[in-house]
Amino acid sequence: MRIIPAIDIIEGKCVRLTKGDYSTKKIYNENPLEVAKQFESAGIEYLHLVDLDGAKAQRIINYKVLEQIASKTSLKIDFGGGLRANEDLHIAFNSGAKQITGGSIAVNDTKTFEGWIEKYGGTKIILGADCLDEKIAISGWQKKSHLNVIPFIKEYQKKHVQYVICTDISKDGMLEGPSIELYKKIINECSNSDGQSIKLIASGGVTSINDLNQLEDLGCEAVIIGKALYEGEISLRDLETHF
Repeated sequence: MRIIPAIDIIEGKCVRLTKGDYSTKKIYNENPLEVAKQFESAGIEYLHLVDLDGAKAQRIINYKVLEQIASKTSLKIDFGGGLRANEDLHIAFNSGAKQITGGSIAVNDTKTFEGWIEKYGGTKIILGADCLDEKIAISGWQKKSHLNVIPFIKEYQKKHVQYVICTDISKDGMLEGPSIELYKKIINECSNSDGQSIKLIASGGVTSINDLNQLEDLGCEAVIIGKALYEGEISLRDLETHF
C-alpha cells in the first residue's frame, strides 16, 4: 500500500482544515517546499497536493507551489483543487503533476472530464469521490450533490478510470479513524468487467499505524495522511519503519 502525505495550500502556505471548513484553517508551515523535502528525506515517494484556493475559485491558483515542489524534489505529485478547464489541466501537468484529481468537474461537466480520461488515460486522471453520508460533495466540499458514491464510481469505471480518492468528509481532520466500512463497501462493489476492483486511495481520519494496517488489509491501493502527520499522531519515522 502506498503512503501519500498531503499538503493543502491556501495563499501559498501549508494548512489543514477540519471537515473541509475553511474557517477552521490552521497554518502548519509558511513554506510547503520545506514540508515536501521533509517527506522526501524520510523516503516518501508520493505527494497529494491540493490547491484549496483553487477549489474555492474554480480555477487553478497555486500552480507555482506545484512547480517548485516538482522541480526541487523527486516526489510523484497528484494535484487537485480548482481544475475545471483544459487550460487548468495543461498548467498542472506542465508544472510537474504526474496525476491530477478531478472531483467537482466529474459531477458538473462530465463531457470535459471524460475527454481528459480519453486524452491522458485512466492512470493519470484520478476520480475524486469525496462524500458525506455517501453523497458526493463538490466545490471544495461546500456543496453536497444528489449522487451516491458507489454508483458514481461504477459509472466512471466503465469509462476506464482506475484510481479513486475517496474522503469521508465527516472523518476528515477529526483524528478519529478512517471510514473502514465505507471503503470495504467500495472495494467489494466496484469491480470492472474483468473483476478487478478499483484502485482505492483512502483519505480522512487516519490517526495511527493500526489504521494504516486495517486499510492495507482491506485492499486499499494507497492512503493519504494529513493532520495525523502534522499533529504528530503518526511520525515519519513510524512510516519508515512500517512501510
